[in-house]
Amino acid sequence: MEHALSFQCLLLISFIFSFYLTATQSSIIPRLSPIGDLTLHDSAALTADDTDTRDLKTFYFKQTLDHFNYRPDSYTTFPQRYLINFKYWGGANSSAPIFAYLGAEEPIDGDLKVIGFLDDNAPSFKALIVYIEHRYYGKSVPFGSFEAALKNAKTRGYFNSAQAIADYAAILIHIKKKLRAHKSPVIVIGGSYGGMLASWFRLKYPHVALGALASSAPILYFDNITPSNGYYSVVTRDFREASETCYETILKSWSEIDRVASEPDGLSILSQKFNTCRPLNSSSKLKAYLDTMYATAAQYNRPPRYPVNVVCGGIDGATFGSDTLSKIHAGVVAYRGNATCKVNGPTNVTETSIGWTWQKCSEMVIPIGRANDTMFEPNPFDLKSFVRNCKMIYGVAPRPHWVTNYYGGHDIKLVLRRFGSNIIFSNGLRDPYSSGGVLDNISDSIVAVFTVNGSHCLDILRAMPGDPEWLLKQRKKEIEIIKGWISQY
Repeated sequence: MEHALSFQCLLLISFIFSFYLTATQSSIIPRLSPIGDLTLHDSAALTADDTDTRDLKTFYFKQTLDHFNYRPDSYTTFPQRYLINFKYWGGANSSAPIFAYLGAEEPIDGDLKVIGFLDDNAPSFKALIVYIEHRYYGKSVPFGSFEAALKNAKTRGYFNSAQAIADYAAILIHIKKKLRAHKSPVIVIGGSYGGMLASWFRLKYPHVALGALASSAPILYFDNITPSNGYYSVVTRDFREASETCYETILKSWSEIDRVASEPDGLSILSQKFNTCRPLNSSSKLKAYLDTMYATAAQYNRPPRYPVNVVCGGIDGATFGSDTLSKIHAGVVAYRGNATCKVNGPTNVTETSIGWTWQKCSEMVIPIGRANDTMFEPNPFDLKSFVRNCKMIYGVAPRPHWVTNYYGGHDIKLVLRRFGSNIIFSNGLRDPYSSGGVLDNISDSIVAVFTVNGSHCLDILRAMPGDPEWLLKQRKKEIEIIKGWISQY
């Protein structure tokens, strides 16, 4: 259960969201997550019932707060949660492998019901299944509470990816020692930000993990390696491929929203047309909602629903009217339903919305912007503005070059061909974050496995009846590669 958030935290997150909306002018990009914010339809289709999680046993590891310094407070500890499923494990005597899922920017509970790659494949490998929660999320929070952990720069300073993967190394070494599984190879698995962690873990801790499956991991979306326009270019392509008329309607809708908003009672008209939860006081909130809806539909454009097709089906088949904004509203209703208000609703404050904002404002500086060749309003990424706003909130400046300095990224083919091995970078090309992913083989053992029709982290989600053949082939190829690693171990 997430920790209760105090009034001070609510004020902080309100300020954070107002900053982020201002900084991006109209967009809040979907966060890095294997599943995103599930609709009721998606939740029913993707989540497992209790029988799929009842074999998990919960443990807590006495984790070191600071792995990289030797000050007295570095030795402070906190309980870090991890879960193990022993059901399929062949045991230490047979050197049966360990599949370890590396948690990301949310409590681990949500992943347990939707990440199926481990459960689906553990029986054939006779693998032990381990899920590890990321520090500062869920029940793995230092300093006694979430509020205390994020209250100032000193306590937030231990909240970063390097500390997180050092946590994972400590826990996996502990598990292998406790189970006397010293010869059991470890395969780390992660999706999105967790996929980045998995690939970086293999590079930093090759003595702990034999290999890594990094699903939808945009490790090249840092430090201008990938054009900042990459994300929204893919969103635009997804919609244009679904329907040219849908794309054109969206393209011209932004100016139409502003035109109506500028008229007397224009904001009231927009509020009524889009059934907003609260009256609009500017057009930016409506445009931010639509921007995020289109980006989310593209990022999680998975079967069998294919949300981009759902949105475009609503826009092209609008029954509320033939004008541009009536068509856009029809797309919203098709995607979100017509039961309740959606636009300009209350802010959903969670550990993730607070924690991930800190991570973006410290080291995870993914410079996503929009040029003038997408279906969105132009809005280039402005690093100076981003740094200024982050300093305003946290009192410290982001480090936009730190990820590439610490983990690498520039000239990745040349560098990793020389010293890296055993990483699968999997992607679906309909995922906007694939624009920052590794899409070409780097060596015989650092390989790119992608599908043209795949979406964000689709390959590691729970296998479902009716999954398309191209998805089955992607998963099969990943399994064959992992089997090859283990056979050579």
